[in-house]
Amino acid sequence: MRITRRRLLAGAAAGAVGAGAGIYELVDRLASSPERTVVSRRLREQHLLEGVETITAEGVEVLVPPLHHRVVTARVRRGTDLRAAQAELERRLAGLDRRFEPTPAGLGVTVAWGLPYFRRLVPGRARTHLPVDLRATRERNRPVGALLDAVRFPSDPRDTILEDNDLAVLLRSDEAEHVDEGAKAIFDGFDALEQTSVRRGFVGGGFSGRQGLPKQMAVAAGVAGAELIPDGAQLFLGFTSTQRAAMGQGRIANLETLGYVRDPHGYFRGGTTMHLSHVHEDLEAWYLNFDFAQRVSTAFRPDLEDVRPNAQTVRQSPRDVSSERKVERGYHRFGAIGHSAAIQTSSRLRQRHVGPDGTVYEAGTAIPLRADFNTLDNPFAWSSQPQRDGMSRNPAAGIHFLVFNPTSDDFHRNRLAMDGVLPDGTKLRFPPGSRGQGFNSVLKTTHRQNFIVPPREHRSFPLAEL
Repeated sequence: MRITRRRLLAGAAAGAVGAGAGIYELVDRLASSPERTVVSRRLREQHLLEGVETITAEGVEVLVPPLHHRVVTARVRRGTDLRAAQAELERRLAGLDRRFEPTPAGLGVTVAWGLPYFRRLVPGRARTHLPVDLRATRERNRPVGALLDAVRFPSDPRDTILEDNDLAVLLRSDEAEHVDEGAKAIFDGFDALEQTSVRRGFVGGGFSGRQGLPKQMAVAAGVAGAELIPDGAQLFLGFTSTQRAAMGQGRIANLETLGYVRDPHGYFRGGTTMHLSHVHEDLEAWYLNFDFAQRVSTAFRPDLEDVRPNAQTVRQSPRDVSSERKVERGYHRFGAIGHSAAIQTSSRLRQRHVGPDGTVYEAGTAIPLRADFNTLDNPFAWSSQPQRDGMSRNPAAGIHFLVFNPTSDDFHRNRLAMDGVLPDGTKLRFPPGSRGQGFNSVLKTTHRQNFIVPPREHRSFPLAEL
Protein backbone atom coordinates (compact mmCIF):
# COMPACT_ATOMS: atom_id res chain seq x y z
CA MET A 1 0.00 0.00 0.00
CA ARG A 2 1.44 3.39 -0.99
CA ILE A 3 0.30 6.78 0.14
CA THR A 4 0.24 9.53 -2.48
CA ARG A 5 3.19 11.91 -2.53
CA ARG A 6 0.81 14.88 -2.31
CA ARG A 7 -0.87 13.58 0.83
CA LEU A 8 2.43 12.61 2.41
CA LEU A 9 4.00 16.01 1.85
CA ALA A 10 0.92 17.78 3.14
CA GLY A 11 1.24 15.90 6.41
CA ALA A 12 4.99 16.50 6.68
CA ALA A 13 4.54 20.22 6.14
CA ALA A 14 1.81 20.61 8.75
CA GLY A 15 2.83 23.01 11.49
CA ALA A 16 0.28 22.77 14.28
CA VAL A 17 0.20 19.95 16.79
CA GLY A 18 -3.30 18.96 15.75
CA ALA A 19 -2.62 19.12 12.01
CA GLY A 20 -2.79 16.23 9.55
CA ALA A 21 -0.50 13.34 10.41
CA GLY A 22 0.32 12.49 6.80
CA ILE A 23 2.06 9.16 6.58
CA TYR A 24 1.36 8.35 10.24
CA GLU A 25 -2.34 8.05 9.48
CA LEU A 26 -1.41 4.68 8.01
CA VAL A 27 -0.44 3.22 11.39
CA ASP A 28 -4.02 2.52 12.42
CA ARG A 29 -4.83 1.04 9.01
CA LEU A 30 -1.83 -1.29 9.04
CA ALA A 31 -1.70 -2.45 12.66
CA SER A 32 -3.92 -3.13 15.64
CA SER A 33 -3.12 -2.87 19.32
CA PRO A 34 -3.23 -5.87 21.68
CA GLU A 35 -5.63 -6.27 24.56
CA ARG A 36 -4.35 -4.15 27.44
CA THR A 37 -4.63 -4.55 31.19
CA VAL A 38 -6.84 -1.91 32.82
CA VAL A 39 -4.88 0.08 35.41
CA SER A 40 -6.27 3.11 37.22
CA ARG A 41 -3.52 3.81 39.77
CA ARG A 42 -1.07 6.62 39.11
CA LEU A 43 2.50 6.15 40.21
CA ARG A 44 4.63 8.94 41.57
CA GLU A 45 6.92 8.28 38.60
CA GLN A 46 5.44 10.05 35.58
CA HIS A 47 7.95 8.31 33.28
CA LEU A 48 6.60 4.82 34.02
CA LEU A 49 3.82 3.47 31.81
CA GLU A 50 1.51 0.90 33.36
CA GLY A 51 -0.35 -1.91 31.57
CA VAL A 52 2.38 -2.79 29.04
CA GLU A 53 1.75 -6.33 27.83
CA THR A 54 4.37 -9.08 27.47
CA ILE A 55 4.53 -11.68 24.71
CA THR A 56 7.05 -14.41 23.86
CA ALA A 57 9.15 -14.33 20.69
CA GLU A 58 11.95 -16.84 19.98
CA GLY A 59 11.47 -18.02 23.57
CA VAL A 60 12.21 -14.51 24.90
CA GLU A 61 9.82 -12.25 26.82
CA VAL A 62 9.14 -9.09 24.82
CA LEU A 63 7.28 -5.96 25.93
CA VAL A 64 4.65 -4.58 23.55
CA PRO A 65 4.89 -0.76 23.68
CA PRO A 66 2.19 1.68 22.50
CA LEU A 67 1.69 2.08 18.77
CA HIS A 68 1.76 5.89 18.64
CA HIS A 69 4.46 8.17 20.03
CA ARG A 70 4.94 11.91 19.91
CA VAL A 71 7.39 14.32 21.50
CA VAL A 72 6.66 18.06 21.56
CA THR A 73 9.48 20.36 22.65
CA ALA A 74 8.93 23.95 23.76
CA ARG A 75 10.35 27.07 25.34
CA VAL A 76 8.81 29.20 28.06
CA ARG A 77 7.97 32.64 26.66
CA ARG A 78 9.80 35.59 28.12
CA GLY A 79 7.82 37.53 30.68
CA THR A 80 5.80 34.50 31.77
CA ASP A 81 4.35 34.58 35.29
CA LEU A 82 5.81 31.24 36.43
CA ARG A 83 3.41 30.67 39.34
CA ALA A 84 0.38 31.27 37.14
CA ALA A 85 1.83 29.13 34.36
CA GLN A 86 2.58 26.36 36.83
CA ALA A 87 -1.03 26.30 38.02
CA GLU A 88 -2.36 26.37 34.46
CA LEU A 89 -0.15 23.54 33.20
CA GLU A 90 -1.01 21.38 36.19
CA ARG A 91 -4.71 22.07 35.60
CA ARG A 92 -4.35 20.87 32.02
CA LEU A 93 -2.34 17.78 32.99
CA ALA A 94 -4.80 16.90 35.75
CA GLY A 95 -7.60 17.09 33.19
CA LEU A 96 -5.81 14.50 31.05
CA ASP A 97 -5.32 12.33 34.14
CA ARG A 98 -9.07 12.31 34.70
CA ARG A 99 -9.83 11.45 31.07
CA PHE A 100 -7.25 8.74 30.38
CA GLU A 101 -5.84 5.83 32.34
CA PRO A 102 -1.99 5.77 32.44
CA THR A 103 -1.61 2.82 30.05
CA PRO A 104 -1.12 2.29 26.30
CA ALA A 105 -4.90 1.95 26.01
CA GLY A 106 -5.24 5.40 27.58
CA LEU A 107 -2.45 7.96 27.44
CA GLY A 108 1.03 8.16 28.91
CA VAL A 109 2.16 11.75 29.54
CA THR A 110 5.73 12.56 30.63
CA VAL A 111 6.91 16.15 31.09
CA ALA A 112 10.68 16.66 31.17
CA TRP A 113 12.66 19.87 31.77
CA GLY A 114 16.02 20.96 30.35
CA LEU A 115 18.86 22.91 31.91
CA PRO A 116 17.95 26.07 29.91
CA TYR A 117 14.71 26.27 31.94
CA PHE A 118 16.51 25.98 35.28
CA ARG A 119 19.34 28.36 34.36
CA ARG A 120 17.13 31.06 32.90
CA LEU A 121 13.98 30.96 35.03
CA VAL A 122 14.74 29.45 38.45
CA PRO A 123 18.55 29.73 38.76
CA GLY A 124 18.71 30.28 42.51
CA ARG A 125 16.50 27.35 43.47
CA ALA A 126 18.13 25.18 40.80
CA ARG A 127 21.55 25.66 42.43
CA THR A 128 20.25 24.38 45.75
CA HIS A 129 17.65 21.82 44.65
CA LEU A 130 18.87 20.05 41.51
CA PRO A 131 20.26 16.61 42.39
CA VAL A 132 23.99 15.85 42.40
CA ASP A 133 25.58 12.80 40.75
CA LEU A 134 27.65 11.30 43.59
CA ARG A 135 29.48 8.76 41.44
CA ALA A 136 30.59 11.30 38.83
CA THR A 137 31.43 13.86 41.55
CA ARG A 138 33.66 11.34 43.31
CA GLU A 139 35.43 10.26 40.13
CA ARG A 140 36.02 13.82 38.83
CA ASN A 141 36.74 15.38 42.21
CA ARG A 142 34.32 18.25 41.54
CA PRO A 143 30.53 18.68 41.82
CA VAL A 144 28.66 17.09 38.91
CA GLY A 145 24.90 17.53 38.53
CA ALA A 146 22.56 14.64 37.84
CA LEU A 147 21.32 16.68 34.86
CA LEU A 148 24.05 17.64 32.39
CA ASP A 149 24.23 19.43 29.08
CA ALA A 150 24.25 17.09 26.11
CA VAL A 151 27.62 16.44 24.44
CA ARG A 152 28.80 15.18 21.08
CA PHE A 153 30.26 11.69 21.25
CA PRO A 154 33.28 10.47 19.25
CA SER A 155 31.14 8.96 16.48
CA ASP A 156 28.73 11.93 16.26
CA PRO A 157 29.00 14.23 13.24
CA ARG A 158 30.45 17.66 13.93
CA ASP A 159 27.14 19.21 12.97
CA THR A 160 25.07 17.29 15.53
CA ILE A 161 22.87 19.97 17.12
CA LEU A 162 22.95 20.20 20.92
CA GLU A 163 19.47 21.55 21.63
CA ASP A 164 18.35 24.13 24.19
CA ASN A 165 14.65 23.44 24.75
CA ASP A 166 13.10 24.31 28.10
CA LEU A 167 10.88 21.24 28.14
CA ALA A 168 9.83 18.15 26.24
CA VAL A 169 6.50 16.35 26.51
CA LEU A 170 6.31 12.64 25.62
CA LEU A 171 2.86 11.31 24.66
CA ARG A 172 2.27 7.55 24.17
CA SER A 173 -0.88 5.61 23.32
CA ASP A 174 -2.32 2.85 21.16
CA GLU A 175 -4.87 5.43 20.01
CA ALA A 176 -3.76 8.27 17.73
CA GLU A 177 -6.73 10.33 18.88
CA HIS A 178 -5.54 10.14 22.49
CA VAL A 179 -2.13 11.49 21.50
CA ASP A 180 -3.77 14.30 19.51
CA GLU A 181 -6.04 15.18 22.41
CA GLY A 182 -3.11 15.17 24.83
CA ALA A 183 -1.07 17.54 22.69
CA LYS A 184 -4.01 19.89 22.19
CA ALA A 185 -4.93 19.89 25.88
CA ILE A 186 -1.40 20.84 26.91
CA PHE A 187 -0.45 23.39 24.26
CA ASP A 188 -3.53 24.88 22.59
CA GLY A 189 -4.14 28.42 23.80
CA PHE A 190 -1.37 28.22 26.41
CA ASP A 191 0.60 31.41 25.78
CA ALA A 192 3.32 30.54 28.29
CA LEU A 193 4.66 27.74 26.06
CA GLU A 194 6.08 28.27 22.59
CA GLN A 195 6.50 25.03 20.67
CA THR A 196 9.87 24.39 19.03
CA SER A 197 9.40 20.95 17.43
CA VAL A 198 6.96 18.10 16.91
CA ARG A 199 8.39 14.59 16.58
CA ARG A 200 6.14 11.71 15.56
CA GLY A 201 6.61 7.99 15.27
CA PHE A 202 5.43 4.47 15.94
CA VAL A 203 6.43 1.05 17.25
CA GLY A 204 4.91 -2.21 16.08
CA GLY A 205 6.57 -5.55 15.46
CA GLY A 206 5.06 -8.22 13.26
CA PHE A 207 5.13 -10.93 15.90
CA SER A 208 3.45 -14.28 15.22
CA GLY A 209 4.38 -14.10 11.55
CA ARG A 210 2.61 -10.83 10.76
CA GLN A 211 4.26 -8.03 8.82
CA GLY A 212 5.50 -5.31 11.13
CA LEU A 213 4.91 -1.59 10.85
CA PRO A 214 8.51 -0.58 10.00
CA LYS A 215 8.53 -2.33 6.65
CA GLN A 216 4.97 -1.39 5.75
CA MET A 217 5.45 2.26 6.69
CA ALA A 218 8.85 2.62 5.03
CA VAL A 219 7.60 1.01 1.81
CA ALA A 220 4.54 3.27 1.82
CA ALA A 221 6.77 6.31 2.23
CA GLY A 222 9.12 5.21 -0.54
CA VAL A 223 12.23 5.12 1.68
CA ALA A 224 15.31 3.70 -0.04
CA GLY A 225 15.99 0.15 1.16
CA ALA A 226 12.52 -0.28 2.68
CA GLU A 227 11.87 -3.54 0.84
CA LEU A 228 14.94 -5.06 2.56
CA ILE A 229 13.48 -4.73 6.07
CA PRO A 230 12.42 -8.14 7.45
CA ASP A 231 8.66 -8.60 7.45
CA GLY A 232 8.26 -8.99 11.21
CA ALA A 233 10.77 -6.36 12.32
CA GLN A 234 9.93 -4.12 15.27
CA LEU A 235 12.50 -1.49 14.24
CA PHE A 236 13.86 -0.45 10.85
CA LEU A 237 17.19 -2.20 11.52
CA GLY A 238 15.45 -5.54 11.97
CA PHE A 239 15.99 -6.65 15.56
CA THR A 240 13.61 -6.57 18.53
CA SER A 241 14.61 -3.90 21.04
CA THR A 242 12.00 -4.25 23.80
CA GLN A 243 12.81 -7.64 25.27
CA ARG A 244 12.12 -7.48 28.98
CA ALA A 245 15.60 -8.52 30.13
CA ALA A 246 17.24 -5.71 28.15
CA MET A 247 14.97 -2.99 29.57
CA GLY A 248 15.19 -1.32 32.95
CA GLN A 249 12.36 -2.55 35.12
CA GLY A 250 10.33 -0.87 37.84
CA ARG A 251 12.05 2.03 39.58
CA ILE A 252 15.63 1.10 38.66
CA ALA A 253 16.09 4.27 36.55
CA ASN A 254 14.83 6.51 39.37
CA LEU A 255 17.31 9.06 40.69
CA GLU A 256 17.30 7.49 44.15
CA THR A 257 17.24 3.76 43.42
CA LEU A 258 20.90 2.85 42.82
CA GLY A 259 22.48 5.39 45.17
CA TYR A 260 24.12 7.37 42.37
CA VAL A 261 22.39 10.61 43.37
CA ARG A 262 22.09 13.01 46.29
CA ASP A 263 18.82 14.92 46.16
CA PRO A 264 19.46 17.70 48.73
CA HIS A 265 15.81 18.46 49.53
CA GLY A 266 14.12 15.32 48.17
CA TYR A 267 12.26 17.46 45.64
CA PHE A 268 13.05 15.17 42.70
CA ARG A 269 12.62 11.82 44.46
CA GLY A 270 10.63 9.55 42.14
CA GLY A 271 12.10 11.31 39.12
CA THR A 272 14.76 10.37 36.58
CA THR A 273 16.77 11.89 33.75
CA MET A 274 15.92 11.58 30.06
CA HIS A 275 17.98 11.75 26.90
CA LEU A 276 16.31 12.68 23.62
CA SER A 277 17.99 12.47 20.23
CA HIS A 278 17.15 11.94 16.58
CA VAL A 279 19.16 9.43 14.52
CA HIS A 280 19.05 8.87 10.75
CA GLU A 281 19.38 5.22 9.67
CA ASP A 282 20.88 4.21 6.30
CA LEU A 283 18.80 1.13 5.44
CA GLU A 284 20.55 0.38 2.15
CA ALA A 285 23.99 0.43 3.78
CA TRP A 286 22.74 -1.82 6.59
CA TYR A 287 21.02 -4.48 4.52
CA LEU A 288 23.17 -4.45 1.37
CA ASN A 289 26.62 -4.14 2.97
CA PHE A 290 26.01 -6.51 5.92
CA ASP A 291 24.74 -10.05 5.52
CA PHE A 292 22.61 -11.52 8.32
CA ALA A 293 25.55 -12.96 10.27
CA GLN A 294 27.33 -9.61 10.09
CA ARG A 295 24.21 -7.79 11.27
CA VAL A 296 24.02 -10.12 14.28
CA SER A 297 27.69 -9.50 15.06
CA THR A 298 27.22 -5.76 14.73
CA ALA A 299 24.02 -5.56 16.76
CA PHE A 300 25.11 -7.95 19.52
CA ARG A 301 28.70 -9.26 19.57
CA PRO A 302 31.18 -10.63 17.02
CA ASP A 303 31.48 -14.13 18.51
CA LEU A 304 27.74 -14.75 18.97
CA GLU A 305 26.81 -18.16 17.61
CA ASP A 306 23.73 -20.36 17.36
CA VAL A 307 21.42 -17.57 16.23
CA ARG A 308 18.67 -18.92 14.00
CA PRO A 309 18.94 -17.61 10.43
CA ASN A 310 16.84 -14.44 10.04
CA ALA A 311 15.89 -14.38 13.73
CA GLN A 312 14.86 -10.97 14.97
CA THR A 313 14.72 -11.53 18.74
CA VAL A 314 18.12 -12.52 20.17
CA ARG A 315 18.27 -13.26 23.89
CA GLN A 316 19.97 -10.60 26.04
CA SER A 317 19.44 -11.96 29.55
CA PRO A 318 21.72 -11.27 32.56
CA ARG A 319 23.68 -14.45 31.80
CA ASP A 320 24.49 -13.10 28.32
CA VAL A 321 26.05 -9.88 29.59
CA SER A 322 29.52 -9.00 28.32
CA SER A 323 32.40 -7.53 30.34
CA GLU A 324 35.11 -5.08 29.33
CA ARG A 325 37.55 -7.96 28.90
CA LYS A 326 35.18 -9.88 26.59
CA VAL A 327 34.58 -6.79 24.48
CA GLU A 328 38.31 -6.06 24.30
CA ARG A 329 39.12 -9.65 23.31
CA GLY A 330 36.51 -9.46 20.56
CA TYR A 331 38.03 -6.21 19.36
CA HIS A 332 41.53 -7.70 19.10
CA ARG A 333 40.28 -10.90 17.48
CA PHE A 334 37.71 -9.50 15.04
CA GLY A 335 38.54 -5.80 14.84
CA ALA A 336 34.96 -5.14 15.90
CA ILE A 337 32.67 -4.65 18.87
CA GLY A 338 28.98 -5.46 19.07
CA HIS A 339 26.52 -2.72 19.96
CA SER A 340 24.79 -4.57 22.81
CA ALA A 341 27.96 -6.15 24.21
CA ALA A 342 29.78 -2.81 24.42
CA ILE A 343 26.89 -0.99 26.07
CA GLN A 344 26.33 -3.83 28.56
CA THR A 345 29.68 -3.00 30.18
CA SER A 346 28.10 0.15 31.61
CA SER A 347 24.34 -0.40 31.38
CA ARG A 348 24.04 -3.57 33.50
CA LEU A 349 24.42 -3.91 37.27
CA ARG A 350 27.79 -5.29 38.33
CA GLN A 351 26.39 -6.69 41.57
CA ARG A 352 23.13 -7.36 43.36
CA HIS A 353 21.41 -4.23 44.67
CA VAL A 354 18.47 -3.65 46.99
CA GLY A 355 16.53 -0.46 46.26
CA PRO A 356 15.11 1.93 48.88
CA ASP A 357 11.69 0.31 48.49
CA GLY A 358 13.12 -3.17 49.12
CA THR A 359 13.12 -4.29 45.49
CA VAL A 360 16.02 -6.63 44.69
CA TYR A 361 17.89 -6.06 41.43
CA GLU A 362 20.22 -8.94 40.58
CA ALA A 363 23.63 -8.62 38.94
CA GLY A 364 23.27 -8.27 35.18
CA THR A 365 19.99 -6.35 35.42
CA ALA A 366 19.56 -3.64 32.79
CA ILE A 367 19.43 -0.05 34.11
CA PRO A 368 18.27 2.18 31.21
CA LEU A 369 14.55 2.30 30.45
CA ARG A 370 14.15 3.03 26.75
CA ALA A 371 11.12 4.60 25.08
CA ASP A 372 12.56 5.08 21.58
CA PHE A 373 10.41 4.80 18.47
CA ASN A 374 10.62 4.55 14.68
CA THR A 375 10.12 7.71 12.69
CA LEU A 376 9.85 8.87 9.09
CA ASP A 377 10.49 12.47 10.20
CA ASN A 378 13.42 14.14 8.48
CA PRO A 379 14.38 15.01 11.15
CA PHE A 380 11.12 16.28 12.73
CA ALA A 381 7.49 16.43 11.72
CA TRP A 382 7.61 20.20 12.35
CA SER A 383 10.20 22.70 13.56
CA SER A 384 10.10 26.36 14.56
CA GLN A 385 13.62 26.65 13.09
CA PRO A 386 13.42 24.56 9.92
CA GLN A 387 16.66 25.85 8.41
CA ARG A 388 18.72 25.23 11.54
CA ASP A 389 17.20 21.79 12.04
CA GLY A 390 17.78 20.75 8.42
CA MET A 391 14.12 20.03 7.76
CA SER A 392 13.28 18.10 4.60
CA ARG A 393 9.93 17.13 3.11
CA ASN A 394 11.34 13.79 1.99
CA PRO A 395 10.61 11.03 4.52
CA ALA A 396 13.61 9.15 5.92
CA ALA A 397 14.07 6.12 8.15
CA GLY A 398 15.20 7.03 11.61
CA ILE A 399 14.62 6.76 15.30
CA HIS A 400 13.68 9.28 17.94
CA PHE A 401 15.89 7.81 20.65
CA LEU A 402 14.49 8.39 24.12
CA VAL A 403 15.86 6.74 27.25
CA PHE A 404 15.56 7.21 31.02
CA ASN A 405 18.70 6.82 33.18
CA PRO A 406 19.40 7.61 36.85
CA THR A 407 21.70 10.48 35.73
CA SER A 408 22.80 12.15 32.51
CA ASP A 409 26.33 10.93 33.19
CA ASP A 410 25.01 7.37 33.34
CA PHE A 411 23.64 7.79 29.82
CA HIS A 412 26.91 9.38 28.67
CA ARG A 413 28.83 6.32 29.93
CA ASN A 414 26.57 4.01 27.94
CA ARG A 415 26.90 6.06 24.77
CA LEU A 416 30.69 6.27 25.13
CA ALA A 417 30.82 2.48 25.50
CA MET A 418 29.02 2.27 22.15
CA ASP A 419 32.05 4.13 20.74
CA GLY A 420 34.54 1.75 22.38
CA VAL A 421 35.28 3.96 25.42
CA LEU A 422 34.66 1.43 28.20
CA PRO A 423 33.93 2.09 31.89
CA ASP A 424 37.35 0.88 33.07
CA GLY A 425 39.10 3.48 30.90
CA THR A 426 39.86 1.15 27.98
CA LYS A 427 39.66 2.96 24.62
CA LEU A 428 39.24 0.78 21.55
CA ARG A 429 40.32 2.78 18.51
CA PHE A 430 38.27 2.88 15.31
CA PRO A 431 38.54 4.97 12.16
CA PRO A 432 35.53 7.29 11.68
CA GLY A 433 32.53 5.34 10.40
CA SER A 434 34.30 2.00 10.78
CA ARG A 435 32.13 -1.10 10.30
CA GLY A 436 33.78 -2.57 13.36
CA GLN A 437 32.23 0.06 15.62
CA GLY A 438 28.79 -1.42 15.92
CA PHE A 439 25.86 0.47 14.42
CA ASN A 440 27.79 3.70 14.04
CA SER A 441 28.67 3.17 10.38
CA VAL A 442 24.97 3.34 9.38
CA LEU A 443 23.73 5.89 11.94
CA LYS A 444 23.88 9.69 11.97
CA THR A 445 22.73 11.62 15.02
CA THR A 446 21.26 15.01 14.11
CA HIS A 447 20.09 16.36 17.51
CA ARG A 448 20.66 15.71 21.23
CA GLN A 449 19.46 17.06 24.57
CA ASN A 450 19.26 15.91 28.19
CA PHE A 451 16.32 16.55 30.54
CA ILE A 452 15.22 15.81 34.07
CA VAL A 453 11.82 14.21 34.66
CA PRO A 454 10.44 15.34 38.04
CA PRO A 455 8.01 13.17 40.02
CA ARG A 456 4.36 13.67 39.19
CA GLU A 457 3.75 16.20 41.98
CA HIS A 458 6.44 18.53 40.56
CA ARG A 459 5.94 17.97 36.84
CA SER A 460 4.60 21.48 36.16
CA PHE A 461 7.24 24.24 36.08
CA PRO A 462 9.43 22.63 38.78
CA LEU A 463 10.75 24.87 41.57
CA ALA A 464 8.53 27.81 40.48
CA GLU A 465 6.47 27.56 43.69
CA LEU A 466 9.61 28.08 45.79
